Amino acid sequence: MSDKNAVIRDVMATLEREPKIDVHHYPISLDFDSGILTLEGQVKDIAAKKLALELGAAVASVTGIVDRLKVAAAEHMTDEVMREHIRDVLLQESALNDCAVRLCQGDRVDVIREPPADSRGAIEVTVQDGDVLLEGQVPSLSHKRLTGVLAWWIPGTQNVLNCLIVEPPEEDSDAEIIDALRLVLEKDPFVNADQIRVRANDRTVTLEGLVSNETESEMAEHDAWYLFGVDKVINKLEARE
Repeated sequence: MSDKNAVIRDVMATLEREPKIDVHHYPISLDFDSGILTLEGQVKDIAAKKLALELGAAVASVTGIVDRLKVAAAEHMTDEVMREHIRDVLLQESALNDCAVRLCQGDRVDVIREPPADSRGAIEVTVQDGDVLLEGQVPSLSHKRLTGVLAWWIPGTQNVLNCLIVEPPEEDSDAEIIDALRLVLEKDPFVNADQIRVRANDRTVTLEGLVSNETESEMAEHDAWYLFGVDKVINKLEARE
């Protein structure tokens, strides 16, 4: 067996052992060349996507990852409708009031909000085939993470590439991840943030506390997975039902 086939076999075996990925219902295609592993296909949710990438990267001989995984959309939307939704959520989010907002489509750029007099950044959004690309700059890592989650919350989103630059640069930390997640949970209308405790250690987030049901538990877990920079989520939430 060639080295390529051996690596693909090992990666697939690792993916098959993770129940959250469920490769039998959501097949993933693999390719391996010169140390680079490419994963392509549609996965169930954000947890499956991030776990697949993390597990693939951990296999011996894999030195790089090409991510072509998409999350199954909660609702089919055209790119135009998605742009309208993202426009609305960015304009309605008070934490982003100091940032200009621009929607990009090919060579066309629509300025949705002009830079304020005391502008602290500019967010440029491109939507194509369910993928959301975020570019520009924001004043903090929390702004970057919040913007990414807002894009993920659009029902038609299948992938978010968060390329926002933090200016001035800011050193990341577990404390920053905790603060950003608390902010996101407080803004999520389907989650009671007061009942959820958040811990983070080396980009691994642990959720503890009480929630109303399994659906709320899953939503809180997904909020953690949506955060830029989070590598693993341990869900210890207890559902009352």
